[in-house]
Parts: sequence; C-alpha cells; structure tokens
Amino acid sequence: MGDRFERLAVTSARIPFRLKVALVWVVIFALLGFFFWIAKFDTDWMRDNFTFIAKGLQYTLYIALGGIAIAVVLALLGALARISSNPIAYGISGFYISFFRGTPLIVQMFLIYLALPQIGINLHVQYPELFSRSFEDALVLDAAVAGTLALGLNYGAYMTEIFRAGIQSVAAGQGEAADALGMTYRQKMRRVVLPQAFRVIIPPTGNEFIAMMKDTALVSFLGVSIAHAEIFRRAGLVGKADFKNLEALVVAAALYWGLTIIFTFFQRRLEARVSRGYVRDQDRRAVAAEEQAHGGGGGG
Repeated sequence: MGDRFERLAVTSARIPFRLKVALVWVVIFALLGFFFWIAKFDTDWMRDNFTFIAKGLQYTLYIALGGIAIAVVLALLGALARISSNPIAYGISGFYISFFRGTPLIVQMFLIYLALPQIGINLHVQYPELFSRSFEDALVLDAAVAGTLALGLNYGAYMTEIFRAGIQSVAAGQGEAADALGMTYRQKMRRVVLPQAFRVIIPPTGNEFIAMMKDTALVSFLGVSIAHAEIFRRAGLVGKADFKNLEALVVAAALYWGLTIIFTFFQRRLEARVSRGYVRDQDRRAVAAEEQAHGGGGGG
C-alpha cells in the first residue's frame, strides 16, 4: 500500500501544477453541468431573456463606478483625518467610520432613500423661513442615486482604514525630507506620500470595487425603475413575470461572475504595473543589504 502511494506521488509530481488545476476545474464544470441537466432548467427561456437581463450591465457598472468614486474621496479624507491631530476632523471621521461600519448596508440605503425626504418635509414644515421647498425637493433622490450614495458612504468607511494604512506605510524619512525641502503639508502629501501610498492602496481598493459591483444588487430592493434597472432587478422582474425565478437567478449569477472575472484580470494587470518599480527597488535594497552583510563579514 505504501509503495502504491509513493508511485502515485511520483506520478503526480511529474504533472505540471497548472494542468492539475485545469483538471480540477474541468471536473467542477462537469459536475455543474450534471446538476444543471438534473434540474431541468428551461434553457430556451434563459436564452430568450439573456439579452434583457444583460442590459442591466451598464447600470450595474454606473452604480459601481459612482459608488467607488465617492468611496475613494471619502476614504482619502477620512484617512487624512484619522492621522491628523485636529480633534474635530478626528472625531467626525471616527463617527463616520463607526456608523457606516456598524450598520447594515441595506438599512443605510433605505435611510437615504426614505428618511432623507421625511427629514426635508419636517424641516420645511417646522422652519419654512430657513428651509425652502427646493431644499425639501433636493432630498428626494432617485432609487439608483440613493443606492449609489449609500454604497459610496459604506465602502468609504471601510476603505478609510485601507488608505490610512497605505499612507502610514510610507517611510517617515520621506515626509521628513519633504519638510526639509520646505514643502507644505498639501505638497508633501500630493507629491511624496500619496504616490507611494497608492502602491499599497490599489490592490485592496480593486477588491473593494469588485465587491461593490456585486453589492449593487441590493439597490433593486429600493424599487429601481425598469429603465434604470441593474442586473438583479431585471432578473427578478422577468423571472417573476414568467415564473422562472431560478433560471433568471442563474443568468444573473453568470453575468456577475463574468464581470468579476474580467475586472479581476485587469486588477492584476494594474497591480503588476504599479508595483513594477517598487519590486525592483525592493530587490535592489535586498541585494545591497546582502552585499553589505558579506562585506562586513569579510572585514571582520
């Protein structure tokens, strides 16, 4: 028995790792195909309605891009506030992070979509001389806009710590050198600290964007109109109409999965490009340290 396992181990070692992984994926897809066949999905319906559901891709991307833009701005401001000595900025950022990390995203969406208009109405009624009707109308947001804002606020709170860690990863000597050159705080951050910090910030930010694309499905619970409906909303509407909920969800899952694969590929390319010079610098420093250690040993 032991000899058999040894022979299997030797045979397995001769097979390239990538080929083993490919075989695992083939087996997984074969099992999925088998279960797909067992479930007796209405493939004709899925094929006929695929285009309708896929039209939600553009709105999924619009919401995700808008949300990540808001999140990046808030995360940068929050990170700068967290490392500052200003008690007001530190306190506001602390409250923002605590609230949006401590409450569910879906609750935040409904608060922005339903509570803000109510606040506007109450303020206008109680203090009409301070809050006009236009102020009340400004707080009535479209469902897609409210969802995008909620996504940006929520992810910005989580990304604040990512940005803070990235900024603090820059060597203190870099900031001291900028101070010695007479740079202002803004110049130091823009020209010295942030360009280096982004090498650390970009990888997790890409992961957050991919996660946000999937969380855009929560916007459908706000009742987005069909004209601006994203993938999940469209799948839910057409699935309920034809009593094909499972088929519609499978199509939606495939579209989300495809989006994730595409953006993961580009994220890895971006990470490799951004870290290229950084990796070379690390290699040079490692070589220099090794040569210095050998030189020191020889001199002893």
